Amino acid sequence: MLTHLVTPLLMCIGMGLAYLGAFAHPAPHHLPVAVVGSSRSAQLLAQSINDKAGGDLEVRTVAHRSTAVDQLKHQDIFGAYVPKGEGSGKGRGDAGDRNGQARVSGNAGATGNAGATGNTRSAGGAKSAGVGNAATPELLVATAASDTSASVVQKIFTPLAAQQGAPLKVTDVAPTADDDPTGQGIFFLLVAISIGSYASVAVIGGAGAVLSIRLRAALAVGTSFVVSLIGTAFAGPVFHLVDHGLGGLWGMAWLYSAGILLIGTGLHTFLKRWTTLGVMTLFVMLNFTSSGGIFRPEMQNGFFAALHSFWNGAGFVEGVRSHVYFDGYGLSGHLWTLALWLVVGVLMVGVAALGERRRRSAEAEAAANAAAVAAAAVAATVPEPAPKPVRGPADAGVEEELEEAVGV
Repeated sequence: MLTHLVTPLLMCIGMGLAYLGAFAHPAPHHLPVAVVGSSRSAQLLAQSINDKAGGDLEVRTVAHRSTAVDQLKHQDIFGAYVPKGEGSGKGRGDAGDRNGQARVSGNAGATGNAGATGNTRSAGGAKSAGVGNAATPELLVATAASDTSASVVQKIFTPLAAQQGAPLKVTDVAPTADDDPTGQGIFFLLVAISIGSYASVAVIGGAGAVLSIRLRAALAVGTSFVVSLIGTAFAGPVFHLVDHGLGGLWGMAWLYSAGILLIGTGLHTFLKRWTTLGVMTLFVMLNFTSSGGIFRPEMQNGFFAALHSFWNGAGFVEGVRSHVYFDGYGLSGHLWTLALWLVVGVLMVGVAALGERRRRSAEAEAAANAAAVAAAAVAATVPEPAPKPVRGPADAGVEEELEEAVGV
């Protein structure tokens, strides 16, 4: 029994190392932000912030407020500071979200979160929030990209506004859905879909071990379809995490779930009882922590930041964000990430099929050899029957004489 406790203990160690390693000490690492303005003072301010940040920030200058809005919506930057007296230059002045709206906070010092309670929604279109107020410093953020990054940026720039003697106005150019104010609902949706997927691997691999690998793969695909439908129901009609684009979300959920199930089904052929630990390592410990659902890679250490660039959980989270909040910008790259993991799953099933075929051949050959050895052993222990005497012509004559004598 003690040997069976090894798996949960390893899970405990792995989860602790992964979650605490990824989330325990979040801090910006080359987090890109911008200072709006083309004047000499704006350039000096940007340089001063860069020097004081010591590599935590990457500060650039952009000439117009509209340019900063575009970069926020492309997730090239995660905050843009419009100093007092700047930001009213030419440009589209488009700070609206997908519905032409932007969340505006009149006093950043009263809250530590750009998307927190107390924000008001300006619905007058792009112009109402789009033209910078020269008399008031303004911070542009996009909470749909990351609420935690927006909060960090706000804490950085609030003291600068105080130095200018004015409260900081925070404008959210890409707000999240009303029922998901922090934008982290997508991450917890990822958790639900992941658990439904990798938990099904144990059932398909264990209870379905007597089935052919082809039939197990078909069950994996069918299960992923059901899991993706459940996830879409959670995101839409149940909890209203997103208010549009459910079809695209379902497609990404299916790609994501199918990749996990096929990889897990293939791994079960080789890992057997260690399969649960294996899929948890891949799709929980390394996956949730690098997905960007809580902290973006710019807020994590290099290991998890590197995983974010190609891991399937990051592909799902960033893909849904792009599809729902950023008009599909960068979506193709995230879809390719999910598709490649699905291809890995198909290849894993193929490798498992070859492995099982070779295993069956080896078992059949071993069985044939065992039968041959058993037959030889039986032949060596059972004595051969004595040979019958061969009768010649003389013996036949004597026998005839005896028969005649008896007859007489």
